[in-house]
Amino acid sequence: MQESTANRVAANATSSFTEHLQRDRPELLPYNRGLQSAAPGAAPLQVPHATTIVALSYAGGVLMAGDRRATMGNVIASRHIEKVFPADRYSVLGIAGTAGIAIDLTRLFQVELEHYEKIEGTLLSLEGKANRLGAMIRGNLPLALQGLAVVPLFAGFDTSAGVGRLFSYDVTGGRYEEHEHHTVGSGSVFARGALKKLWRPNLNEAEAVSVAVEALYDAADDDSATGGPDTVRKLWPVIYTVDRTGARRVAENELAAAATNVIESRTNAGREA
Repeated sequence: MQESTANRVAANATSSFTEHLQRDRPELLPYNRGLQSAAPGAAPLQVPHATTIVALSYAGGVLMAGDRRATMGNVIASRHIEKVFPADRYSVLGIAGTAGIAIDLTRLFQVELEHYEKIEGTLLSLEGKANRLGAMIRGNLPLALQGLAVVPLFAGFDTSAGVGRLFSYDVTGGRYEEHEHHTVGSGSVFARGALKKLWRPNLNEAEAVSVAVEALYDAADDDSATGGPDTVRKLWPVIYTVDRTGARRVAENELAAAATNVIESRTNAGREA
């Protein structure tokens, strides 16, 4: 009896927590909860959306940054939302799109990586993490077709190769490795323009933080859904760096200093003009 039970447990064991839920409790997956077909001609759901994320490589690692604004139509739904999260010790995830689903997918992805490490006794490779995230996004496709899309950015330090790497996705779960830098979200076109001018090879960490803050500042200048540094409320972007020592959230005082430098340089440039 005990042997048969052990055999059943072994047969059901999987290193993928998502596969486990899909098999045994599919209703708990973010993209399966309350899934209904939208009525023809129905107006899109008004839900909070997370906006601009930027990511870039620097000497020894990668950086990811997100502004703090969420919008719902033409209304600011939140000025305090966080859009960049550590996925595990050596990777980070930035979310753009439908905020509620994106945050649930982020939590599921964090558990997925933790579950794999516990079952296999080792970290999943960065390539494997990127592939599993793509599969999760693909699972959300029915909701994406109803306007509830999630489009993340993923970055991490590849411990086997000793380099930082960036990955972008489309709504079908298609995965693309990016080089140098990338952006997603409503302000991405403006942030990308700033990155093209400001990024250069072998930036140090402090320079990379400054570039990310300035790119988000430019995005906020032209995109109403992106929030710039808020000196009144003391709200700064959320920024993580990842290198061979692991993921680190950049401290508030560092962000305040970087944002103040950007604002002062823009102010001085305006006076000179």
